[in-house]
Amino acid sequence: MSAVRDPGLQPERTRLSWRRTLLTLTVVTALAVRLASEDGLVGALIAGVAVLLWGAVLKLCWPRSIGTGVARTGGRTLPLVALGTVGLALLGVVLTTHGVG
Repeated sequence: MSAVRDPGLQPERTRLSWRRTLLTLTVVTALAVRLASEDGLVGALIAGVAVLLWGAVLKLCWPRSIGTGVARTGGRTLPLVALGTVGLALLGVVLTTHGVG
């Protein structure tokens, strides 16, 4: 006897999870840009890197957050999002240790 798979609300929960991830990264990036903008050239460089990382993660997550099908990255979305998140976290450490904020 094989059970028929009923996805229930799982696809909706997955889309909402990707949206929360994007929202969190957007807020973190906005805070990094705000803090870094007060620190001249080094701050501008940090803010630029934060925005580039955010844009890359946004491009990867957007198809999943709106439910238009699977991402076109061949199953590499999650590791790349994790890498972008770690990059933003490291930028936060740089901002903190550099004394910005």
